[in-house]
Amino acid sequence: MKFSFKNDYSEGCHPRILDSLLRFNTDQQAGYGEDEYSLQAKNLIKEKTDNQAADIYFVSGGTQANLLVISSVLKPYQCVISASTGHILNNETGAIEATGHKVLSIETEDGKLKPSDIQPILDGHKNIPHQVMPKLVYISNSTELGTIYQKTELESLSKFCRENNLYLFMDGARLGHAITSEISDLSLKDVAKLTDIFYLGGTKNGALIGEAIVINNQSLQEDFAFNIKQKGALLAKGRLLGIQFLELLKDDLYFDLAKHANQQAMKIKNALCEKGISFLSDTFTNQIFPILSHEIIDKLSDKFEFYIWKNINENSSAIRLITSWNTKDEAVEDFIEIINNNNNI
Repeated sequence: MKFSFKNDYSEGCHPRILDSLLRFNTDQQAGYGEDEYSLQAKNLIKEKTDNQAADIYFVSGGTQANLLVISSVLKPYQCVISASTGHILNNETGAIEATGHKVLSIETEDGKLKPSDIQPILDGHKNIPHQVMPKLVYISNSTELGTIYQKTELESLSKFCRENNLYLFMDGARLGHAITSEISDLSLKDVAKLTDIFYLGGTKNGALIGEAIVINNQSLQEDFAFNIKQKGALLAKGRLLGIQFLELLKDDLYFDLAKHANQQAMKIKNALCEKGISFLSDTFTNQIFPILSHEIIDKLSDKFEFYIWKNINENSSAIRLITSWNTKDEAVEDFIEIINNNNNI
């Protein structure tokens, strides 16, 4: 069986989560997220974000979280701004557009948005009321290219959004990996302070399923629960999500797992760098995009699964490698060995 570097959710979940689900399985609890485990997990998130006024909801997945947030925040004539690599634009089957909201895309070099990227869109949408109204800026951290926002970058973007009456929403499917990156200077408290809404991704970081939506802007909190119920996202057995986030957050297991994934990716990156291999983007999270010859890609494909991300020329392509909370040293070492034993890379 091939080892998969295709994603960071190929495995089930961390054993501690299974243990907790089993241990509390027969407890009778309130439904719809009002169980004691969900309430404890929400309190932990409030504590770690230093925002006791936050509203928190657990939902099953990232696409669902993006759909719920954007559809609840925007009025029918308002739209969302995203990098052209954004998940909502390329990998969610038009979920946002299906709610009646246009996604305006911006080409970027590294998957990150900055004020100078957004200003031309604002300047080009002043023909009121004949054009959609830009209202929400969607970013992901880490991005689809594995890059991360530094604190000064997020501060600048947050300030710009507030000055221009825009909401800032962070897709945090891999937020743990962004925060624990070796080059990151951003904390969870910073994220809560600088965004209107974000979510903590569990699916890609040790949970069976689940994302935690954190609404920091109190003006957006009212009636959010109605939107979750109407979209079919309010689980009767909310405990299934609450138990998982309680286990992940109570002693920072969440960040330990993300750090492990990052470290495994950096082992591969460093070995590739030593061989003089270049990358599509310079990343320090659990996603790397080395540019390799088609010959070595074929050899690696015999033992590993990964995506061929972008064709570079007739001889080479960039592949995407993603490590997880459970990526073993043996898999990393085997991959590196194939690289070291081949010169036609």
